Amino acid sequence: MYAIETENLTKVYNGVAVVDHLNLRVKEGTIFGFLGPNGAGKTTTILMLLGLIEPTEGTARVAGIDVMEKPVEVRRISGLMPAEGGLYPNLSARDNLLYFAKFYRLPRDEAEKRVEELLELVGLKEAADKKVEGFSTGMKQRLLLAQALINDPQVLFLDEPTNGLDPKGTVELRKLLLRLKREGKTILVSSHILPEVEEVSDEIGIISQGKLLISGSKEEIKREFMKERFIITVETKESLEGLDGLEVEVLEWRKTGDRKLTVYAKRDVREELVRELTEKGYTVVDVHLHEPSLEEIFMELVYGRE
Repeated sequence: MYAIETENLTKVYNGVAVVDHLNLRVKEGTIFGFLGPNGAGKTTTILMLLGLIEPTEGTARVAGIDVMEKPVEVRRISGLMPAEGGLYPNLSARDNLLYFAKFYRLPRDEAEKRVEELLELVGLKEAADKKVEGFSTGMKQRLLLAQALINDPQVLFLDEPTNGLDPKGTVELRKLLLRLKREGKTILVSSHILPEVEEVSDEIGIISQGKLLISGSKEEIKREFMKERFIITVETKESLEGLDGLEVEVLEWRKTGDRKLTVYAKRDVREELVRELTEKGYTVVDVHLHEPSLEEIFMELVYGRE
């Protein structure tokens, strides 16, 4: 079953589709990396999934609940860690969490117990009574995560959760996300930085200008990307300075070194490349298919080959 499911989900502002007919599927109990540059439509998508803004078109379901029909019910079983804001600087970490617990009508004794558990979980037990205004960015991020977990949600939405975190804090967050996943939670992690989500995500979706460009496991994304994008690297013994064209049918080619070529083609043209270069007087010392990394795929899909 899918914990998050959208069909043609669209949001238009001033004639511009910020989210454009988004069809998203996130399996229960998994971590989904929602990846895209700033302004791609990630935050708008999350806000629609939580029923906080109304879509222009399309439908969305979270944990099987229709978001448009029952937005309050969706928020009751969901947690949101926003990209920024959401904390009261004049309150302590503990009082911030106790305040948010009231929104879920938790009994006082239950809320106090939950707050202490969460403070320990995110490593803020020693700072529980300190005002948030004196917190570092990393401490605020951890408190925001605790806030998102106050209602023990089934589905967790994290919007740019590593903002301001140092490398140690990022590693600790990844460990915490894996722990929450083992507890059965579904987690959607939005980010514009691939390494922050690649290690922990079961599946990844790449979004740009409101459109979902590709989605699936890392292996599925690579297979889909390479269906009509064979990337071939060639190295010759001689300098390629005099090479000014190829007769082999390719999508694109360019020199990537004095003796190296990178060729993009719709099919495997290695034999033809070797034959042509040999006929032109070059000695081919290496030719192979290049399997792109997830980062290379992201960069090409979003920004193009350049």
